[in-house]
Amino acid sequence: MFAIYKKELRAYFTTPIGYVYAGVFLAVAALICTYTTLQQASYNTSSYFQFLLFTFIVLIPLLTMRLFSEERKTRTEQLLLTAPVTITGMVLGKYFAALSLFAATVLASCINFVPLLGYAIKEQAAATADTHIGPVGGQVLGCLVGVLLIGAAFIAIGLFISSLTENQLAAAVLTIAVLAALIFVGAAESLVKAGVVHTVLNFVSVLSRYDNFSLGLFDFSALLYYASICGVFIFLTVRVYDKRRWG
Repeated sequence: MFAIYKKELRAYFTTPIGYVYAGVFLAVAALICTYTTLQQASYNTSSYFQFLLFTFIVLIPLLTMRLFSEERKTRTEQLLLTAPVTITGMVLGKYFAALSLFAATVLASCINFVPLLGYAIKEQAAATADTHIGPVGGQVLGCLVGVLLIGAAFIAIGLFISSLTENQLAAAVLTIAVLAALIFVGAAESLVKAGVVHTVLNFVSVLSRYDNFSLGLFDFSALLYYASICGVFIFLTVRVYDKRRWG
């Protein structure tokens, strides 16, 4: 598995995809931070992370579209299937490579909070009352954990979709459609206040379970929900390649 992981992580930087993804992610994150915090003269970072989640609809497919589609297109898939590694190890190696690049860019984007901390230190020094000024650490940490969990779930979905086709563009478009549906179903859930439809939408919505994280609260049930999504789609990807190996 580790050999596959290193190969895939290296592949992101021997092709433009890794650089394009990281550059676009950091640029968009900086732009969102500017408009949601700096220009609003606000220390509330929850809006920043909420807007960042919507960018995942386009950014995460950039990471996942090539994972298996490229192997099928270049006819190197059989080399993977006959390599001395289990199907599960192969899938997990590719998954963790994409997850590592995603997590690294999310953590790197936290440099956007440096100006907020600078302003907070100056205002706290000038304040006469013993009040807290600046971004709330618990809220930032909670949002960060929630964003990483949602990203991990989305990468698992994109990984599975990439295993279904040899066309990278088709994999990207289909992943965008699925992720958009999962994101925007949260908006529909807020419009439907009661009934079976509300219950179903609440179960499907990935955003409804993010709310507690945005308040700085750790939600164990949400952790299990996102982990379950990861597990289900990684399992489905393994089954796809089990079928191809023996089919």
